[in-house]
Amino acid sequence: MIQRIQSIFLFLASGSCFGLFGADMADTPQPVADSALFQDASFDLFDDPVLMGAFALAGVLFLANIFLFKNRKLQMKINIAGAVALGVGVGYGLVRLFTDSAASMALPDFGVAFPVLAMVFAILASHYIKSDEKLVRSADRLR
Repeated sequence: MIQRIQSIFLFLASGSCFGLFGADMADTPQPVADSALFQDASFDLFDDPVLMGAFALAGVLFLANIFLFKNRKLQMKINIAGAVALGVGVGYGLVRLFTDSAASMALPDFGVAFPVLAMVFAILASHYIKSDEKLVRSADRLR
């Protein structure tokens, strides 16, 4: 059913991914002209199309996964795919951040918390999807 607890966690994971489109991940005190990421003094998803694609894909997968409640095995696989897309986005973003020329001046912003929250919510959703699957299997044994 759609009102399960994992649906709430999947919605929150999706919201965390889409929340990155409105939040900065790091800021510098002033714009850095020779930096690829901090020319406008802030590092956000719009600085790199790979970051936009990875977090948008993760958000769409988590959001679409809410409606797959009848097929828990597929729901689990898509949840893992969303977590992998999220991990790719985080890893690529960290590599881009730490290899940038202005990385030493950058200060983290509140947008850094969104990928962490999305991963926590995805893990919690996986836990509850597994517990639902165990509940259904135990009910099948009783029949």
